[in-house]
This record gives sequence, structure tokens and C-alpha cells, in this order.
Amino acid sequence: MKHKIMIALSSLLLAFAGADSLAESNVAAPAASVQKSASPPQRGSLFRVRHHDNTAYLFGTIHVGQPSLYPLESEVTQAFNRAGTLAVEIDIFNTTPFQQAIATHGMYANGDTLDRRLSADSLRQLKLALNRFSIPFDNARPMKPWMVAIMLTTVELERNGYQTRYGIEPFLLVRAKEQGKTIVELESADYQMSLFAAMSDAQQERFLVETLAELADGKLVKKTGALFEAWSSANGKALEAFMREELGAPTPSAEFMQRVMIDKRNPEMAQKVEAMLKGGGTTFVGVGLLHLMGEKGVPELLRQRGYQVEKLY
Repeated sequence: MKHKIMIALSSLLLAFAGADSLAESNVAAPAASVQKSASPPQRGSLFRVRHHDNTAYLFGTIHVGQPSLYPLESEVTQAFNRAGTLAVEIDIFNTTPFQQAIATHGMYANGDTLDRRLSADSLRQLKLALNRFSIPFDNARPMKPWMVAIMLTTVELERNGYQTRYGIEPFLLVRAKEQGKTIVELESADYQMSLFAAMSDAQQERFLVETLAELADGKLVKKTGALFEAWSSANGKALEAFMREELGAPTPSAEFMQRVMIDKRNPEMAQKVEAMLKGGGTTFVGVGLLHLMGEKGVPELLRQRGYQVEKLY
């Protein structure tokens, strides 16, 4: 059931943080104020991909963070400064597409509501969880189950100090705009949310029930802490072990992670990075760490296409 942690830290979370907390002014100020460490450690994972005289740096990110993450270590910072282009999954400061995607894929239409879709037991569990978070059920009633699940995950992580405003993508985007870099989106908010909305009603309900169980027993926060620590110290072995356990779980959500989050999205990302490599110059690619790991990760897919791929750490 730890799949929600990987989604939260390595994929689709930022859309649920709210425009105010992710405003550029709110991100830039704390990011600047915490840059005091003289020798920051390696974090996440960094790859260099070459094609003739062109280079793409691939940096595995997490979408929530803490002030202690900054500054990023010198090798990442130097690679970022060399790049004329920053590529991210989506530009989270462009809030209009988020709002449109939420309305299209995350909310019921034509008067339909969550309580008409869930079983009595699932609805009971959800109401108990909402009460613990002091969230009125009417706020969740128009939402689809997958959206409620990620909303509650976001709230729980924020409560425990894992904040979207300290995520890596907001930091990179602010710095890219300060340096006048070109910003490229590898995906779109509409595309990302459509992946969740494509789940059947039964799959979405199971996704929500698994989330509620993780919230109730405290495992989500505990496992998030372990994963966050592994990312913060660039502990590749721990990260790979976590991913293997995550994807090996016999749950519908683990199957969804493998089939959609990895098997579908990674080849699409690799194709877009390949196009940038052929286009010239140096690009810094910041995407969720999940997409860079394993035999089906973007670096390995690029290696299979004949590119020179080097894992820097």
C-alpha cells in the first residue's frame, strides 16, 4: 500500500497544493533564505546523457520537501547553470491548466456525487477520515475517489512537514526564470490527471480505501520519512529496494503504478528528452525520481536507443 508515497514524492502531487502556497513569491523567498549550507550532500539521482556535442542532465526529484534540502549540491547546481533549457513534467506555476484539468477529470458532472458511487463501508471510512482532518464531507462530495485520495495524502504530508512549497520543481522553476532559461513541459496537467480518471469506479474506490488505511495506521508518514531520507542522502540501494517492494505488492494500485506510471509514461518522456538532445545545447531535466529508476527508467531507455548515458550518482 505504499504506492501513495511514491506518487506523492515522485509523481502527481503538486496540483493539489493550492495556488497560494505555490505562488512564485512564496517559493522564491524560502528557497533563498535557506541557502546557507557550505557543503550540501548529494540528493536524489543525477545522470548525464550525451549526443554529439549536446547534453541532457536528468535529475530525479521529489515533489514535496523541507528547508533542509537547500541548497542543492554543487554538481547539480553546476549542471543546472550550464543548461539553457529546463524541462519538467509540468510548469506548476501555470495554474489555469490545473484548474481546468481538475474540473474535467477530478470532479463529477451532471449532479453526480461521491456518496452515490462509493459502497456504504467505504463511505463510512471516508467520513471518519475527513472528520479527523476537520474537512466537511460537502467539500469532498463533488470529487472523484482518486482525487479525494491524493487530496488527503497531500494534507497529511503537509501536516507532517513535507511541504509542496519546498519541492524541487518549484525551486528549479524559480531559478530558471531568474536565469532566463527556456522552460519546457514534458507533459500537461490534463494528461496527468486523465491517467487517474481513466481508472474504473471500482479501481478508484480501491485506491481511496488503500489510502484511508495508510492514513489511519500512520504508515504513510512513516514510510514517507524513510523514502525522504533515502532521497536526501542519494542512497541508491535504499531507493531501488523501496521501488521493488512498491511495485511488487499484489494490489491494484501497484499494478496501476507499473502499467501507467512507468510502462506508459517513461517511454513518452524518453522520446521527448531524445528530441531535445537532437535539438542542440544543454538541457536540465527535473522529473520525479521514479521515472529514472530501474530497467524501464528513462536513462536506461535512452541507453537502449544508443545514447551515451552516465550515472553521476
